[in-house]
Amino acid sequence: MTTSIASAKPSELALVFPGMGPSGYAELARFMMVSPRARQLREAADSVLDYPLMDKYRSAGEGYSEFSQVAFLITCFALAEWAQEELGIEPDLCSGASFGEKVAIAYAGSLTFSDTVRLTVQLSRCEEAYFRLEYRDVVTQSVARTPEQSLMEILADMADRGEWHDISCFVDDDFFMVSMREQNLERFNGEVRAAGGIPLHAMRPPMHSSVFSALRQRVADNVLTDFRFADPRLPIVADQDGAVVNTAAGVQSLLLNSIVQPVNWPDTLRSMRQRGVTKICVAGPDALFGRVRCATSDFDVVTVNQRMALRPKRPLKYAERKPS
Repeated sequence: MTTSIASAKPSELALVFPGMGPSGYAELARFMMVSPRARQLREAADSVLDYPLMDKYRSAGEGYSEFSQVAFLITCFALAEWAQEELGIEPDLCSGASFGEKVAIAYAGSLTFSDTVRLTVQLSRCEEAYFRLEYRDVVTQSVARTPEQSLMEILADMADRGEWHDISCFVDDDFFMVSMREQNLERFNGEVRAAGGIPLHAMRPPMHSSVFSALRQRVADNVLTDFRFADPRLPIVADQDGAVVNTAAGVQSLLLNSIVQPVNWPDTLRSMRQRGVTKICVAGPDALFGRVRCATSDFDVVTVNQRMALRPKRPLKYAERKPS
């Protein structure tokens, strides 16, 4: 169900940043060139990057390059500010799914926007270097409309065959992301289809798995030490377990845990509900996290996307104009 933000009391409202899906240049480029706020953020990003973002992003294609990640960060952050200015939202909580954590950290003020751009790039380069040598044959496969019991039976059979796997994301009660070696993907997807499920896309590099502990340590030692985190001005609901993060140390742990722990979106939303949230505003390009049943069945959901923010303002009718 959907509603207008205007009807939400601040204590009932959470701002959510979606996870990042594969997107090409055209999807976000127009917004970053036309939206005044996105242009300002792009200029701020250019000032800390060692290249012009749009030039690199144009040639990046679809995927999860550092250029695409920075473009996604800019878009989500600009849409959140637009929602605050144009819709008057003043959330008491925020959260981000997977990559959306970084946007939430910037929005909550634990890092400046410019530092979040630098963090995004350094994390991307650290991960790229790691996966260039480690777990090169591992992918993360999304599956929808797959009953959890059926999935667990498929994964148990994989374990019996000695094949490694790990659930990287619990999106909904029938929507999951599973990491595995690519050689097992064809059989796995066939078994998912036989169970009535729908295999979607496979993500490379993989994400959110306990076997990436060495990457977690590398990020802790070589990336996060370059940044000074502040206590967030807005509590952040962790996307791993729904815990509320309100300290600088907690924000750093949130980033590190994201590497080795799965996203659990139903638990995240359940935590929000327990804290009185009834309405969520999803700021960013989202085809998933604000649309799954665990979101739409328990919350009034408003999605703030590029099309909405670029829509021309409706001129006031004469009767709506304030007297001079």
